[in-house]
Amino acid sequence: MRALIQRVTEASVTVDGEVIGEICAGLLILICAMQGDGEAEADKLAAKIAKLRIFEDEAGKMNRSVLDTGGAALVVSQFTLAADTSRGNRPGFSTAAPPAEGERLYEYFAGQVRAQGIETATGSFGADMKVRLLNDGPVTIWMDTAA
Repeated sequence: MRALIQRVTEASVTVDGEVIGEICAGLLILICAMQGDGEAEADKLAAKIAKLRIFEDEAGKMNRSVLDTGGAALVVSQFTLAADTSRGNRPGFSTAAPPAEGERLYEYFAGQVRAQGIETATGSFGADMKVRLLNDGPVTIWMDTAA
């Protein structure tokens, strides 16, 4: 699985003009299931993100996790994280999991983030979403379970 994680002071996702998920301080997690991914990859990634120390402590060092801060997570499906730009100018997405499997793993991953004890909001798989965020830092981190 691939994830792009952004530390945010707020984030929301809107579908058809209606806010369907929003958080205050915490993490915006853009997530993509890749071909061959399963629940083991989702479990590993959710646990790693929950413990990722990217929030500042009292000394100003990135030493605290979203769990430590009581922050929330907004999990948004993002198949374009599978983009292959090695040929031509139009990205290919053939390495992303098929839609049905991608949706299943997206929902499973969001559940695993929630199971870590993190308040979790979500987008809508396959929908035309508008995502708003106020990146804090900015702190943006790329994660891939295959790497």
